[in-house]
Amino acid sequence: MEYKWTALSNTTIGVLMAALDGTIVLISLPAIFNGIKIDPLTSFQYLLWILFGYSIVTSTLLVTFGRISDMLGRVRLYNLGFAIFTVGSALCYVTPNTGDAGALELILFRIVQGVGAAFLFANSAAIITDAFPERERGQALGINMVAVLAGSLIGLVGGGILASIYWRDIFLVNVPIGIFGTVWSYWKLKEVGTIKRDQKLDIWGNVTFGVGLTLLLVGITYGLLPYQSSSMGWLNPWVIASLLSGALLLISFPLIEMKVEDPMFRLELFKIRAFSMGNFAGLLASVGRGGVQIMLIILLQGIWLPLHGYAIKDTPFWSGIYLTPMLVGFVIMGPISGRLSDKHGARLLATAGMVITAGSFLALSFLPYNFELLPFAIILFVMGIGGGMFSSPNIAAIMNASPREHRGAASGMRATLQNIGQTMSLAIFFTIILGALASSLPSSISAALSAQNVPQNISSLFANSISPTGALFAAFLGINPIQAGLSPALLAQIPSAALKTIESPTFFANAIAPAFTSALHVAFYIGAGISVVAAIASAFRGRHSLSVSVDQQKLSQEKPVPAIVKAGDVSTNQKGIDSSSQRKLGQEK
Repeated sequence: MEYKWTALSNTTIGVLMAALDGTIVLISLPAIFNGIKIDPLTSFQYLLWILFGYSIVTSTLLVTFGRISDMLGRVRLYNLGFAIFTVGSALCYVTPNTGDAGALELILFRIVQGVGAAFLFANSAAIITDAFPERERGQALGINMVAVLAGSLIGLVGGGILASIYWRDIFLVNVPIGIFGTVWSYWKLKEVGTIKRDQKLDIWGNVTFGVGLTLLLVGITYGLLPYQSSSMGWLNPWVIASLLSGALLLISFPLIEMKVEDPMFRLELFKIRAFSMGNFAGLLASVGRGGVQIMLIILLQGIWLPLHGYAIKDTPFWSGIYLTPMLVGFVIMGPISGRLSDKHGARLLATAGMVITAGSFLALSFLPYNFELLPFAIILFVMGIGGGMFSSPNIAAIMNASPREHRGAASGMRATLQNIGQTMSLAIFFTIILGALASSLPSSISAALSAQNVPQNISSLFANSISPTGALFAAFLGINPIQAGLSPALLAQIPSAALKTIESPTFFANAIAPAFTSALHVAFYIGAGISVVAAIASAFRGRHSLSVSVDQQKLSQEKPVPAIVKAGDVSTNQKGIDSSSQRKLGQEK
């Protein structure tokens, strides 16, 4: 087997495993909280940290790890990431305690997984780019991206199955994959890229970026929690302080990077239009669609499936099944668009993909909460087609535009922006939904209770005591907060027929559905708008950027081009390079 296929197959297993972990935990949260004996309605912070902690750590470390990989070797640190992720998965499986201690242990072990995933994501695209010639990179990176979505698909369906058996098994599934991948990567992968070992580690840049991004993402996470009488925590002084201090550190970061000798974040790469526009479009695409999956899971698990007679214990599995059309569309289109971008460039394909995504958002906004399954599946499939049409060409264009000796940093920068976009998307979508629920939820719950002849004082009590955050997570986790809050004194005041209706699986779904659906439609409109902006950014990337352009050579610190570029890798930017630049390139060769 040629080495390039060995590199592709191993990195594909790595990113598949890391992607699987994200969705398998998402779909299995009800079983996890039952397993560690935590009440999610009173422990929102644990739920958010189990959900967001992994992505926060990964986002914070990606650029740093990519930069270190350029100095010490991409394969070496990729291998280390495989091993760390496997250890973290094993630790999650053996979480010894329950209650608060168990939740904290699980969060800590998820952070270990996040460190390993950061090594994997930071280096996989760079290893593939090093191994494949330019004319085949789009297809190879497309296959790699399909693995990410395939991992998400396996996580959604497998999580639903494993969660119904034993909650610890959702972490155990990664261990044999991780052991095999670690052994194989240490055995077969080799360094073929350009490694610059004489560079210095940018301590101040790493600290500023890492701490600043962590504070910003932590502030966003706690901003979603209720604070005093407010349904969300954006007015919490600690949240404000975290957001402001994080923003100030990130603002100072580029000023530091312009002064250090070997910066971790190579700002000069953004002078390459294909790199800068591709990353900007990728960031916007992640912001636009990153939170869609969890919102659709809440819609399915909390509303649609209970209304159609599915048992609560079965909703995680079936919500995973009904989301597969989106992932199937991505899996089909990813390799095709990657291969086409190798021949025709990324601009048209990536731009069309984001336009299709925007149209899919608008189509979802026309569906009622009690929708028919076929149109829902078709829209998700088309959205997956749009995502696959954008992602593979966009990543290939970014990596092709990156100078060979900086591909580790470039890969880390790209993955960091993508992960930041996904975390921001979750915060944006949650904020939109919770803000809309704050105004409409009390009247919806009050009306639903009054329709069952519940006394006005009791219906008003519940309508005003259930926070939007509590209602949203209760729907997500299959919990009826009204039933959970019925004390013996209240039970005595409610007619038996009404009590039977209130305790049914469909009651809370019907009560929350109108408010949640109207809020979700607003989120879809915003997702469509962001996708349109991403399409515009994609259109401005230029016609076709190959692996080492004239602009890249100006950025390279290596004077003799043949020392860093393999035969066949040197080409020009096809968008109108003038003859003097071409003559200069020929002289350098």
